[in-house]
Amino acid sequence: MFQRFALAAVLAATLPLSAAHAQRPAPPQGPMTDGYLCCNMRSYGKQISDINYDEQGMSILAVGTRARITGYDFRWVDLDVGGRPQRLKNDYSRNMSTVSFGQRYVVTEDPKAKLAGFPEKTRAAIQAMKVIPGMTREQVLMALGYPIASENPTLDAPVWRYWLDSWAEYQVVFEAGGTVKTVMADPPTLNRVSLP
Repeated sequence: MFQRFALAAVLAATLPLSAAHAQRPAPPQGPMTDGYLCCNMRSYGKQISDINYDEQGMSILAVGTRARITGYDFRWVDLDVGGRPQRLKNDYSRNMSTVSFGQRYVVTEDPKAKLAGFPEKTRAAIQAMKVIPGMTREQVLMALGYPIASENPTLDAPVWRYWLDSWAEYQVVFEAGGTVKTVMADPPTLNRVSLP
């Protein structure tokens, strides 16, 4: 018995370190962008996820809020949003690099300038994180954030899939011209994501 343990110890000492023990690679490097939130995002206090669930106790960080990328850490982008630290996690858009992912959410042009020129009903929908027929893709992004890339590989697709939580999926369906035709969901979810 002792010989087996001794042999195991010798083998362990001569084998290369496993991936779990290997040194962690350096985090990605990218610009520390100053700008604005591209879209409405929900925060769990100090954390945001690309899925943008609507769960109890979450707060809304409004489109156009001053934002700055302060660092990158693998699947995380460190932000200052409206003077408060936030960590944006890439949960479901991992086909994007961390730098590209962060720059998707922090934009250099203030979206509020465009928002001010939209029709009143469209502005109200965006501010309420809801969708109405006739909205453009850009307006849907401002209202809801980006659809997760793992389920929506291209933003040119005729349907964008979103979730309010793990069980409440809804789909924004676009006309050929790129405006919202309808939102498809079960009735309770539809009431939460669309204006009459």
